[in-house]
Amino acid sequence: MSSAVLFAGCKPEVAAFGERIIAVGPGARAAAGRNAEVVRLSGGVVWPGLIDSHIHLEGLAEQKMTVDLTGTVNLRASLDRIRAWSGSLARGAWVLGSGWYNDAWPETAFPTRRQLDAAVGGRPAYMRRKDGHSAWVSSAALRAAGVDRSTADPPGGTIDRDGAGEPTGILRETAMLLVARALPAVGDAELDAAMAKVLLDLARFGLTGVHSMDGARGFASLQRLYARAPLPVRVTYNLPVADLAYAERIGVRSGWGDGSLRFWGVKAFLDGSLGSRTAEMLDGSGVARMPQDELEDMVARCARAQLNVCLHAIGDGAVRRALDALAPHKNAWARWRPRIEHAQCVNPKDMPRMAKIGVIASMQPIHAVADREIADAMWSAVVPYSYAWRSLERAGVRLAFGSDAPVESANPIAGIEAATAWRKEAKWHPELALTRASALKAYTAGAAYAAGMEEEVGSLRVGKACDMTVMSHDDGEVLASVVAGRVTYRRKRA
Repeated sequence: MSSAVLFAGCKPEVAAFGERIIAVGPGARAAAGRNAEVVRLSGGVVWPGLIDSHIHLEGLAEQKMTVDLTGTVNLRASLDRIRAWSGSLARGAWVLGSGWYNDAWPETAFPTRRQLDAAVGGRPAYMRRKDGHSAWVSSAALRAAGVDRSTADPPGGTIDRDGAGEPTGILRETAMLLVARALPAVGDAELDAAMAKVLLDLARFGLTGVHSMDGARGFASLQRLYARAPLPVRVTYNLPVADLAYAERIGVRSGWGDGSLRFWGVKAFLDGSLGSRTAEMLDGSGVARMPQDELEDMVARCARAQLNVCLHAIGDGAVRRALDALAPHKNAWARWRPRIEHAQCVNPKDMPRMAKIGVIASMQPIHAVADREIADAMWSAVVPYSYAWRSLERAGVRLAFGSDAPVESANPIAGIEAATAWRKEAKWHPELALTRASALKAYTAGAAYAAGMEEEVGSLRVGKACDMTVMSHDDGEVLASVVAGRVTYRRKRA
């Protein structure tokens, strides 16, 4: 871009030169000059570019390549969708899918391999639950992985069994890996095509940046796409703890890369999820996926290597263990930004401690909408301090918001509504709702800080990158997305 660009007709108007903002508000037209390219966004309200601080790009790409069970209203509807998908596959091909959610079905019991066997015609099948913490597999899949009644539960995982001790077809937490390791690999071209579609979908939602929680395969795909063309969404990548040794060996540090594709932290699971009944609670329930000695070793290694940490902790027990491990490393290095991912249940005693240690709460407000009923049923004693965005904010904890897509929709507007109006309208502990300004901050400045990018993005200031989400004043829908001064999405006129 060799000349200035004026984003006109919106409030406030913004002028950019190259990737940078040169003026915001009344002086934008003069700063842009007479020869500026004019992008008219009449009726638009300009926000700083929205950032999703916790998303699974690989999972979204896989949804485009496999059977998507999201929204199926009961077991029969799920089986019908699986049957229709598997009918087009070769006889011995794996049937892969995700998105089933038994808590939303009239019959809330977990499904079984026998039901799945009939739908897939005896093929091996692997269906991840919506929350990603359980898998529903067929008998052929268990055989292919060598899993039977004699197979022991792996550390941090559970093989559900019937009264006779036989696997039912439900694998929880690390037990999922017993079959996942046997899944066929996806070709690079197919993955790249799906990933490219996902990034465009995210731009349509008004997102200008995301923090991905994926594996090496997804990062490789993003690198291939970036080598061909600019990415429509900035991606900050966080690698799984299983790859920590490789990062240490080559000496990569948080912040490596550029503004479009960069590396930041190391993701580890401390517990499971509410829906899979594996969130680690202070009352002793749930599953501890990572023992405390391993957690403390991981945090210490990351602090020494100048690698940030993203610790998945949903239950109040897992959150407390995370804080115990992080406390000795407060201010470990200049850009130390430890994060607890989800933090759905934080004991009130731990909230000020979280702020004191400088731990960021990377949360997904949309989870509360889906989890309300099951949280009331399973967490009745702790619901008053669950999904406690306002309480954490008052305690001085920095908030960074995201979606956890494909677990929930990646639409950030839905997340903002969940954190604000929905909570009050639902009358579900409305005192924990945020103001709209606070929710927007968590999707912009808070998310930028959580990835060490607060000097580049997160607010509309002169000198910062020109990342904007433009909302329609008329209907509250996304009018345009702008990344580094480049329009990545623009709604077509009716």
